[in-house]
Amino acid sequence: MKKALITGITGQDGSYLAELLLSKGYEVHGMIRRASTFNTRRLDHIYHDPHGNGEEVHLYLHYGDLTASDTLLDIIYNIRPDEIYHLGAQSHVRVSFDMPEFTGDVTGLGTVRILEAIRKSGVKARYYQASSSEMFGGAKPPQNEQTPFEPRSPYAAAKLYAYWLTRNYREGYSIFAVNGILFNHESPRRGETFVTRKITRAVAAIMAGQQRYLYLGNLDSRRDWGYAPEYVEAMWMMLNRDQPDDFVIGTGEAHTIREFLDEAFGYVNLDWHDYVRIDARYFRPTEVDYLLADAAKARRELGWEPRVRFRELVRIMVDADLELIGLPCPGEGKRIVEERFGQWHRWDQQVVSMDNH
Repeated sequence: MKKALITGITGQDGSYLAELLLSKGYEVHGMIRRASTFNTRRLDHIYHDPHGNGEEVHLYLHYGDLTASDTLLDIIYNIRPDEIYHLGAQSHVRVSFDMPEFTGDVTGLGTVRILEAIRKSGVKARYYQASSSEMFGGAKPPQNEQTPFEPRSPYAAAKLYAYWLTRNYREGYSIFAVNGILFNHESPRRGETFVTRKITRAVAAIMAGQQRYLYLGNLDSRRDWGYAPEYVEAMWMMLNRDQPDDFVIGTGEAHTIREFLDEAFGYVNLDWHDYVRIDARYFRPTEVDYLLADAAKARRELGWEPRVRFRELVRIMVDADLELIGLPCPGEGKRIVEERFGQWHRWDQQVVSMDNH
């Protein structure tokens, strides 16, 4: 049985990746931060208490922090994983402008702490670095593995540091280390403060009469949006090939936030212009206008192709937030998940794993 260690396992990508690896027969270990309240809601449907009712346990959680080098070394040395997926970070771009030092410490230096732990422990683990399309910043689209980086936020700069450290440890210490340069990927498990989830939650709350307005910032940014469960499959593919390399992952189509509003509100026959208000606090000091993936290398060398397109993604998210708030959903998004991902990721896992609002 292969062992995998996931940092950021309680996040959107971490929870989907844990599901995928468990379905493939892995023993999965996740690192979580200590808190006075439970922060594992995205894992509730797959986690079994080792002292529980006799269920076979293949998912284990360990307390740790990306700022604590000794703890990281202990976890990696004791678990001795075959694969390490480093997904943990301060990942909100707008927040990184307010907390640049913390973002650099966790998102940037957290990576070198893990790579050093791999090197010092002698554990022969394959390493996945969650790089970001935000590293491209102001670069002309479409962006691929050869596009020069132009980061335009503290978050992007920290991710760029982590990207180059990953390549350095691959070349300098022969660690099987890869960068997955993932463009925006969303789902019903997306954090509530990210713009896509903020929109779909608002649609449900407005339908339920619980919210009057939705406040947003720049509506003209263009992003390449995909479905998160497909992107964690690409992560696994990168670590299970013969040679380490870096890959751009995306759908190859970009849409503005206005278009996302059109699809989300239009799906339930509402006009977003009646509900959306602009708040200058949500604008970034430096904006990234246009990110569009050229994922030809991933198609060619990994055999990875996106199956969920933009309109389907929006409907998956709106359906889930409507159902979560207790309203009937149109059902098209729900049907897509059940038909295309039923082998390892079911629709009820989308909804049951989320907090009630």
